[in-house]
Amino acid sequence: MSCEDLKTADDPAARADGCEECLRDGTTWVHLRRCLECGHIGCCDSSVHKHATAHFHEVGHPVIQSFEPGENWRWCYLHEVVG
Repeated sequence: MSCEDLKTADDPAARADGCEECLRDGTTWVHLRRCLECGHIGCCDSSVHKHATAHFHEVGHPVIQSFEPGENWRWCYLHEVVG
């Protein structure tokens, strides 16, 4: 399946060095994801609070990218495809 969202996603600067909500609340995360529309950094779905997915549901930004060293894959929430 081809996903135009993955192909056209931006590359904004990260807004934080860790999950923004976890840093604010004093909680921890497993892995980090960066929103490719606004640069929001959220925690992955293996983390307790799943802030990256929550960000998608709150604002509708469809594409995230791994914010882990050495990883560069992207995920589109709308089409449920990795690229």
